[in-house]
Amino acid sequence: MEIEFIEEKENKVFNRKEIKFYVDYEGESTPKVLDIKSKLVALLNTKKELIVVDNVQPHYGEPRALGYAKVYDTVDDLEYIETQHVIAKNEEPEEEPAEEEAEEAEADEE
Repeated sequence: MEIEFIEEKENKVFNRKEIKFYVDYEGESTPKVLDIKSKLVALLNTKKELIVVDNVQPHYGEPRALGYAKVYDTVDDLEYIETQHVIAKNEEPEEEPAEEEAEEAEADEE
C-alpha cells in the first residue's frame, strides 16, 4: 500500500491540518481505515490519537482510492469537533479475551 499526498491545507479555525491523498493498493484488497491511519501516522510523524481518517473512496475498477484525513493539534479539539461515528471508526477494536482464558475462568468458578 502506497500513499501519495495530493493536498495539504492548514485549517486554523479548527486547529487542524486537512490532507487529501491517494492510496494505491495493487494486488491487495481495499485497505481498512485503521491500516491507512497507521501508515499516515508514520508518514506524517504524528500521534495516532490526533489523526482521523474521514473517508476512503475506492475508484471503480482501479486499485486506487481517494482519501481524506484530518490531523488535530490536540485530542480535545478532535473530540470537540468530530462526530462520534467518525471517532468510533478510527478507534482500535477492544481485544476480547481469548476463548481459552474464558474457559479457564469458567472452570475456576466451578
